[in-house]
Amino acid sequence: MNTIPADAVPVDSGRESGPAARRQVAAWLFVCCALVFAIVVVGGVTRLTHSGLSIVEWQPILGTLPPLDEAQWLDTFGKYQLTPEYQKVNHAMSLDEFKGIFWWEYFHRLLGRVIGVVFLLPLLWFWRCGHIDRPLTLKLAGIFVLGGLQGAMGWYMVKSGLVDDPRVSQFRLTAHLSLALAIHAAMLWTALGLLYRDAAAPNAQPLRRFSWIITAVIAYTVVTGGFVAGIRAGFAYNTFPLMNGHLVPPEMFMLDPWHLNFFYNMATVQFDHRLGAWLLAVLVPWFWLKARREAVSPRANLAIWLLLGVLALQLALGIATLLLVVPIALAAAHQGGAVLLLTAALLANHALRSPPAPAPAGANLRA
Repeated sequence: MNTIPADAVPVDSGRESGPAARRQVAAWLFVCCALVFAIVVVGGVTRLTHSGLSIVEWQPILGTLPPLDEAQWLDTFGKYQLTPEYQKVNHAMSLDEFKGIFWWEYFHRLLGRVIGVVFLLPLLWFWRCGHIDRPLTLKLAGIFVLGGLQGAMGWYMVKSGLVDDPRVSQFRLTAHLSLALAIHAAMLWTALGLLYRDAAAPNAQPLRRFSWIITAVIAYTVVTGGFVAGIRAGFAYNTFPLMNGHLVPPEMFMLDPWHLNFFYNMATVQFDHRLGAWLLAVLVPWFWLKARREAVSPRANLAIWLLLGVLALQLALGIATLLLVVPIALAAAHQGGAVLLLTAALLANHALRSPPAPAPAGANLRA
């Protein structure tokens, strides 16, 4: 009968790595989150400068290189000249003007490729070195798949503007934005789980439920903001707090059937987005006041203060963008502010998370 030496340690493919390795993985995920924030801002500028339809092909590998000589530029421009956007909107555009919109779309796509490389290569290295266990490996692999789907969604969105109407579908644009924020949220939450394992006190759980309600309202506001961008509703009703003198604009249900108003009517779409902002303007200060009366951890207290501050900034950016009729810098900052607001909410959610369930009798404790 075979015996196992006393000093032999069986390999446990599900074993977690130590604190130092967890910090390294978390730091890498935070870098990826920062890159997603950057691509959301660049994507906003790309949309606002009407650059998103300048590259009419999806070449994930070959498209990494831009045109390198005059012949290649003329070929790329010639393909753009066949699109409805050029023929109906930009028919007088010169090659130099085309280069101006080309570079924004090119850098947006290039940044997407950079994010893919920065995510995949360290993931393989951490896995090879045993720094991540099997459940975490599967979770990170799932995030990578979402990133690939995001690239495909971006091209699916662009294709919608290469047909008769030289505008991308507001549904696809909103899905593209929402998926980017979902990827950001998944990476951020995973990183926080690696760094912080202290549990909140049981009396903090009502606050945590409140914080998740706020996060849901933020998600609603992001989605409605996507539709505002998609149908360019920010160029209408450029007054605040009323919408051209009305609390509820009378044009809200002018389309038939009624449900189309929520996706195609500028009045309804902008009202929905404003509604989310108004709800947050009430809920977040209320949440902050409730937290002052509870014994929350210093980390949770800092996150709640951050949420309040980021909301104030985001509301100011949104109002200024509206009143000034969507200047590019402010509008792009407002889109980036949505990522920061979601980040602050998730930081609060995680700091107020539930205590872990008691381990079964005799179970081994993990580091």
